[in-house]
Amino acid sequence: MRATRGQADGLDLGLDLGTGSVKAALFEGSRLVRVASAPYAVTAPHPGWAESAPGAWWAATVQATREVLGDHGPEVRAVGLSGQMHGVVLSDGRGHPLRPAILWADARTTPQLAVYRALPAPIRTALRNPLTTGMAGPTLLWLREQEGDTYRAARWALQPKDWLRLHLTGEARAEPSDASGTLLYDLEGEDWNRALLDRLGLRPGLLAPLLPSRAVAGTLKREPAQQLGLSPGLPVAAGGADTAAALLGTGLPTGQGQLTVGTGAQLVLRQDTLPEAQPGLHVLRDTRDRGWYTLAAVQNAGVALEWARRVLRCGWEEFYALARQAPPGAGGLLFLPYLTGDRTPHLDPNARGGWIGAGLEHDAPHLARAAFEGVALSIAEAAALLPSAVQPAWRLAGGGSVQPWWRQLLADVLARPLELLDVPSASAFGAALLAGAAATGRPPDLPDWRSTEVVEPAGEGVPAGTRDRFSAAYQALRPWFAQRRSTPPAV
Repeated sequence: MRATRGQADGLDLGLDLGTGSVKAALFEGSRLVRVASAPYAVTAPHPGWAESAPGAWWAATVQATREVLGDHGPEVRAVGLSGQMHGVVLSDGRGHPLRPAILWADARTTPQLAVYRALPAPIRTALRNPLTTGMAGPTLLWLREQEGDTYRAARWALQPKDWLRLHLTGEARAEPSDASGTLLYDLEGEDWNRALLDRLGLRPGLLAPLLPSRAVAGTLKREPAQQLGLSPGLPVAAGGADTAAALLGTGLPTGQGQLTVGTGAQLVLRQDTLPEAQPGLHVLRDTRDRGWYTLAAVQNAGVALEWARRVLRCGWEEFYALARQAPPGAGGLLFLPYLTGDRTPHLDPNARGGWIGAGLEHDAPHLARAAFEGVALSIAEAAALLPSAVQPAWRLAGGGSVQPWWRQLLADVLARPLELLDVPSASAFGAALLAGAAATGRPPDLPDWRSTEVVEPAGEGVPAGTRDRFSAAYQALRPWFAQRRSTPPAV
């Protein structure tokens, strides 16, 4: 059953700026009134790059918001934001982008990680996060080295949703849940890591002042309000990173794990005390005033399945149907899903994906089945790194987990019950909760969702030995991945 809350004093608009699309969701309390989305492109000017045009984000936001509002615009009392993490938007003081945004999936900064590895051990340990490409710190080092004129001309280096808020309000602000995923944040001191910035030689003034996630970060300017169909002067909450906003939206209790399947997959454990660093895992702030979570970040989930589906030239329903025609184990065929590299567990930006072990006996159903099994096995390898104290049942969320057969395969491969929640648009709902908190000045009402179904493991999901062969395939190819690495040319 769905949690209920008291009658709201207005409608709250949550804007979730994802990697390939923006979602606008209108809520009255916990009731979803309407939701709409609009896509935009992710481009790769060079192999391993991932960029997006902030102007396209804004055009899509206008489209989705106007569609979702209908005649409800005057009833909206506040706006909240969530968004993809780790990226960088360089802008001038008025928020005009100076170049395309560099996204979380970008792998160009492998050489810059050496600068981080050379830092004194206490500074590295205090980061409590693995050193990975795609995060804002290494990206800023690359921009300073390769695009020095643009770097020097920039007034702000913002996370994607913080750039969107600047466009809405004219105020540059940041908040802890996104800042903690930049490799520039002090998790103990709850602020930008000034000592680290000094060591790296990065300009501290590029980073926007920090506010609590539920604070009012500005009010809606007249021109964007008119484009969106909203009233000017509405409070806009600081908001949160997409995963942190989803944790708020689902009301995940401390000690229970949550798996969210989307473009990537996130395995999350919420904690009330600051966790110590653990190999391969991220430690990040949530949207509470004092709260954290441990994250296993699987870089390729929906993005790998979407690629395999396009290669097989079929729609999603046909893709699922093909996979179900093949036997478990896909006739010995393996699929490595690391199309954009890998974060948890391998921390290997050079890894690549594809089918391995194909023979004349394999056909489209085997290829489809192997793709789903490969993503599930990758998630299981990441899950194995989480603390063993996690409760047996995990929550399952995300738009990439709606198909019952796929849910069952995940439960079987993870060997865990998966609790399904009827949470509409979890990240956008979390953003809307923060909007309501900004409007009222009170902490958000934490939802108490009830599971609508529990998917129990029904077997191994894959034959015995498939897991070992999957892990062995990556290890065997790892030297080749390293050899094929090439640094994109300077521009």
